[in-house]
Amino acid sequence: MKLTRVTYTIKQSKLTIETDHPPSIKIAIDSVKKNREELEAYILKNPEFLTSFEPLEVRDAPEIVQNMANAALEAGVGPMAAVAGALADLAVDAMLVAAKVAVVENGGEISANSNTSIIVGLLAGYSSLSGKIGFRLKPEDFPIGIGTSSGTVSHAVSFGEADAATIIADNAALADAAATAVGNAVQGDDFEKSVQRGLETAETIRGVRSSLIIRGEYAGLVGKLPQLVRIEGEAWNKLESIKNYLQPKIKFI
Repeated sequence: MKLTRVTYTIKQSKLTIETDHPPSIKIAIDSVKKNREELEAYILKNPEFLTSFEPLEVRDAPEIVQNMANAALEAGVGPMAAVAGALADLAVDAMLVAAKVAVVENGGEISANSNTSIIVGLLAGYSSLSGKIGFRLKPEDFPIGIGTSSGTVSHAVSFGEADAATIIADNAALADAAATAVGNAVQGDDFEKSVQRGLETAETIRGVRSSLIIRGEYAGLVGKLPQLVRIEGEAWNKLESIKNYLQPKIKFI
């Protein structure tokens, strides 16, 4: 199946869109524009929505605001922690009217629904894992959201020190918010214990399927990840193969 990929920037939204149906690209862009406008208008009347680090209750709000607030409530963070993922989710929903493959990445947060497998890479700051592994997403994995928080390379607010706290969830808004909560938990001088704290936090958030956390040369995971692959081309079905490949640089806990 031939897929078309484009990049597009709308203010702070840096989009990569991939689909089997090129006209759906404009549909995705229009969705992001519309929902950004509705969010900006809401924030003008409710400025605390922009600044709060705690979940907020919303009423009579646009869909984008409601989705962000719901994801933030599950993760226990401020609603803006879900903004990139929520915009991506709504864009994918709009594309699916005509597209069979709809993937929207918004600043590193991914929403996807597809009838064919796709591969997404994992960037992990200065870790030796960065750019070397990714996920093969299969039809049974969709719909899916992938969010990553980093205390070392991201422009987004993080109170943690993870190189990457990656969350797999049912949608990107939740993955985005949960990645922030999990990333915030990864801090302290003991890298191994900080990764463990992040994993424990991920297990408490309803709707999270799995998490992969990397800090320095430590990595940990919880839940059932999609198939891990080496970006150079070789794929594995077993985590043990990746452990062997990465040793001695990465220690899985």
